[in-house]
Amino acid sequence: MIWSAVTCHRFPARDLSRARLLWKSIPCLAMPLHTKWLSVPLDFAHLQSLIIAQFPLGPNSIHGPDHWRMVQRNGLLLAKETGAIEVVVRLFALFHDSRRQNESTDAEHGPRGAQFARALYGSAFEISPEELDLLEQACHGHTSGHRHPDPTIGTCWDADRLDLGRVGIIPEEAFMSTEFGKRIARKGLIHPFIK
Repeated sequence: MIWSAVTCHRFPARDLSRARLLWKSIPCLAMPLHTKWLSVPLDFAHLQSLIIAQFPLGPNSIHGPDHWRMVQRNGLLLAKETGAIEVVVRLFALFHDSRRQNESTDAEHGPRGAQFARALYGSAFEISPEELDLLEQACHGHTSGHRHPDPTIGTCWDADRLDLGRVGIIPEEAFMSTEFGKRIARKGLIHPFIK
């Protein structure tokens, strides 16, 4: 939803025409309307609660909330150098494993996570359609073992792979999409990079 700071009206994020008319009707504020200026901040804690409530493996899962927090931490660290879109990285951390059905092999959990994000889009959170597309691509392909040239998708995948130590796997440089992810994998530890 878009809030008009001047009129205190709410508008659906995908229908900005009415908001633009109101915005332009005030002479001193007749400037381009950018949704980032007026967007209601995402309530990540509330969104995480919604996702945890439906997570089939429970809060203590190796693929659950503790892992999601580590992926977010890794992703935000990487984004400082990669230029990734941080809101997409944070949402990826919540959704990428949210539809796992078991702790071992579940090849379709990424596509299901992307579908879940799409299902909650517009009701539980709002981002641009371009950001939603990046989020869906990142969730869908995160288990492929491939690398991705897009800095946001690559950052998401690297953030997840840098937490493989929790299951006894050492992250490998060859599977990192970003240069920063490769540097961290070469070092073997993320902690020296956390400031």
